[in-house]
Amino acid sequence: MITARSESGRLVSGEADTGPVSDPEMHFLGHSTVRVELAGHTVLTDPLLAPHVGLLRRVVPAPPPASWSGVDLVLVSHLHGDHLHLPSLRMLDPDVRIAVPRGAGAWLRARGFRYVEELMPGESFRHGELRITAVPAEHSGHRWGPRLTHGPDTDAVGHLVEGAGRTVYVSGDTDLFDGMHLLGARGIDVALLPVWGWGPTLGPGHLDPARAAAATARLRPRVAVPVHWGTLAVRGTTVLPGLRGRMRSLLTEPPHTYAAEVAALGLDTHVAVTEPGRPVLLPAATEIA
Repeated sequence: MITARSESGRLVSGEADTGPVSDPEMHFLGHSTVRVELAGHTVLTDPLLAPHVGLLRRVVPAPPPASWSGVDLVLVSHLHGDHLHLPSLRMLDPDVRIAVPRGAGAWLRARGFRYVEELMPGESFRHGELRITAVPAEHSGHRWGPRLTHGPDTDAVGHLVEGAGRTVYVSGDTDLFDGMHLLGARGIDVALLPVWGWGPTLGPGHLDPARAAAATARLRPRVAVPVHWGTLAVRGTTVLPGLRGRMRSLLTEPPHTYAAEVAALGLDTHVAVTEPGRPVLLPAATEIA
């Protein structure tokens, strides 16, 4: 479904001719970081650009500076350190606009970031030709993870990015939630969906390949891009006897398992499996039934 906006700003959808549209251009930089170019803007999701975060180390090369050049908007889904990573944010242009969950703005401004937008689910703002809307996510939202509450405590969010007649759903970290059906009813062209994490098991509020496929059945996107895999591991876990085999499979298999689960459900969604650091190859609209 093509989603457009009338002159009054109201969302409209359907088969009406809304003029030329183009698919976004995307580059998967690893973990939940995707560069999205749409409607003349460059958006970066949950930037993690450094070689490590805490005890986690990248198992693939860090993205080069050219991969984040020209970014004019950052979307932060929640405050965990692998999604709101202050050293990575400081690599970007100091004038970049950053959208964070409502309640985190003052905390981020106190750390030197000037242009901060706060959103809670249902709230939107315009960024040039883009409209950004926060949507729910089923995930812990405070700074230090599910067992510690030091720092800001906010709701985790996903985002809808709408522009040039296209809608991109950026889920952030989430588990299944009922509202996914409603998001699907709006019409989603591309969904960025997590399919694993960085350890041998998943904590609460995450999707594994089977649950990500169930989310896809609710969302019904034209294209799904599996993210949140193949990028990070706790130092040493890929070489420890008894664990290295499992970790090495978990760094490569989840997106392929997810694609197989989507196919088994008989969904029309095209799964664009993309290695960290590579451009996302999106099929043309005419190639998708």
